[in-house]
Amino acid sequence: AAAKLVAWGLSLERFLTPSQGSQWVLTTLDQVSRVNALSAEITLVYADPAVADPDAASADLRRELAREQDRLHTMLPTAESILQAQLLDVLDDIGLDLLGQVIPPSLYQTSAVPSSLIVSPRDAIAKVADIHLSPGLSTEDMESLEDGVFNELDHAALVVPIGGIGTYPTMVMQTDNLAWLTEVIAHEWTHNYLGLRPLGMNYDTNAELRTINETTASLAGKELGRRILEKYYPALVPPEAEPIQESSEVGQPEQEPEAFDFNNEMRITRVEVDHLLAEGEVEAAEAYMEVRRAFFWDNGYPIRVLNQAYFAFHGAYSDEPGGAAGEDPVGPAVVAFRARFDSLSDFIKAISWVNSYQELLGLLDS
Repeated sequence: AAAKLVAWGLSLERFLTPSQGSQWVLTTLDQVSRVNALSAEITLVYADPAVADPDAASADLRRELAREQDRLHTMLPTAESILQAQLLDVLDDIGLDLLGQVIPPSLYQTSAVPSSLIVSPRDAIAKVADIHLSPGLSTEDMESLEDGVFNELDHAALVVPIGGIGTYPTMVMQTDNLAWLTEVIAHEWTHNYLGLRPLGMNYDTNAELRTINETTASLAGKELGRRILEKYYPALVPPEAEPIQESSEVGQPEQEPEAFDFNNEMRITRVEVDHLLAEGEVEAAEAYMEVRRAFFWDNGYPIRVLNQAYFAFHGAYSDEPGGAAGEDPVGPAVVAFRARFDSLSDFIKAISWVNSYQELLGLLDS
């Protein structure tokens, strides 16, 4: 943290023009891609049954990987400083500054992000524990932990990878996806901002406030991430989602079969699981989730575990309709509150002082 604060204070990126800064970031992400490709190639060598001595066969690749990783490590700090400055600039543009200074400053570092062990009762969907684990756990280790919680504590568990952690500086997973990276940096900064105000201070008070926090950060992350792309990387701005067109006209040509709708199917799953658990049918709910997991897998979504802990974790991110939140009204209330404001800044400032879901409903009714 101290090193990041010193680097921020020095503002090393100020010696680059905006276009040079953006190009540095893109070049760094290209280097991430190169490192990832070499790592994948080495993994394939070790997985190939036809390779008798994978250590020898991959020696040149491993030496090249070490060189490319060293180069990446020299580039990353400057790229991080540039992206931090770009986010601060966008935050200043929308009025989230105080006397010309954004507080807290945007500070993040690329790192191996730990996974989280999420624990939920079997007879209800509720996060009762969230334990950070060391990075780099194998799938076997994950399943051993999950099975241990199930067998010893009679609770559902899920080890879930996370893209970022709202510490200060925030921790963000290494990626070559700029759209994802800008969104996550902004998402985690929003948690830092809220953490200085009642909404963030009460993050762990109850499930409703956690959902309000995460949905607010998700909405802000997406909007701020897109603003960074629009201002500094306009060629990489993804297209806006097409609105769904409804038509009742007779004689319309036959439509292509609808694409698999993950969010809607997950909502259907959550609603049925909630119903079964409310009826006390715990084993039926678990059997149903396993059937649905296979269904998602068959449609291109390889979900490793689908259980109560899955919904306890993913259900808090409710910036889009449906999904793992099912019919939980908290996320939609946050989305409705966002729609009240023309300015993202005004929305974040207003919701940051919310102390409860009931208070949010009161604001919506006023």
